[in-house]
Amino acid sequence: MDILRSTTPIPGLVWAYHIDARRQSATRLPMEASAADLMPAEGFLWLHLNLADTRVPAFIEQFEGLVEAARAALINHEHHAALSVDEQLIYGTLVDFQREFAAATRDIGWLHFALSDRFIITTRLQPIRSVDLLRVAIEKNPAKFASPMQVYEVLVAEFQRGIMALVLELMDEINRIEDVVYDADMRDERTQLAPLRRIIVRLHRHLRGMLSMMRRANAADEDEMPVGFEDVSGRLINRLEAADHDVYALHERARLLHEEIDSKLSSETNRHLYILSLMTAFLLPPSLVTGFFGMNTSHLPFTSGPEGSAYAIAFIIGSILLAWFILKRARIL
Repeated sequence: MDILRSTTPIPGLVWAYHIDARRQSATRLPMEASAADLMPAEGFLWLHLNLADTRVPAFIEQFEGLVEAARAALINHEHHAALSVDEQLIYGTLVDFQREFAAATRDIGWLHFALSDRFIITTRLQPIRSVDLLRVAIEKNPAKFASPMQVYEVLVAEFQRGIMALVLELMDEINRIEDVVYDADMRDERTQLAPLRRIIVRLHRHLRGMLSMMRRANAADEDEMPVGFEDVSGRLINRLEAADHDVYALHERARLLHEEIDSKLSSETNRHLYILSLMTAFLLPPSLVTGFFGMNTSHLPFTSGPEGSAYAIAFIIGSILLAWFILKRARIL
């Protein structure tokens, strides 16, 4: 079946745009558009699909201009970044932040994509932050997007901007925790720090993965690369390296802060143990004295006569003073 001649509605359609930079136009297709309406005579197509629609894989299988690996990349549900260059196509999976209603979240989302010189197809399960920002940018200034490669570059750049905004938010939260940790009053802030460290570690892991894949793709055979990919990937690598540097610095700062919290808690625990040990040392001799006079044995000294209690009290006080003298000489006090 020829996908371009089909008159059935496009399954899972979120939106589709015909973008023509020369005419400075970005025409959004109606939701009831069919596959026959997709490919424009001029410019290129941006097709965005929702993988929650189970008919999308069949539609992708029939779409012209894709190799089998690109089709698989568009419909997979794997949660890791990927990037491949093959036969003038770029395809894979980008990491991004999920979006809920009008607000972005800190949850990681996955955007699958494939592009050639005539189209870019993106698919996702959850709404993605950068895709919405890209759509707004295309509608405002379509002349900026002369090719699908520039759409891809802005997608990754928006993810990098999102990371930098999140880094600033995390930095403010870590500053607050740091002020509490270094305050005179001791408070355990590990429960507030742990989720921040988890977010930072995930960001760092995904950034390193994306950088590694872009470097490998940038080293591919030039005959396989689409026009302009080498320059675009070079700029994106620089962007992501800058973001990764900031994330790593934040990761180190959070790690050192966690170690400082552990150190202060250990010092506080040691102080309590020190006080408990001193109390034990002071009370042990009186316990021996009272235990001696409390034994159920006849003919114990000082057990008869009114002066017995006074002697017992004197022994208790003397034993405490002796314990204090010994601890002082041993430089424990």
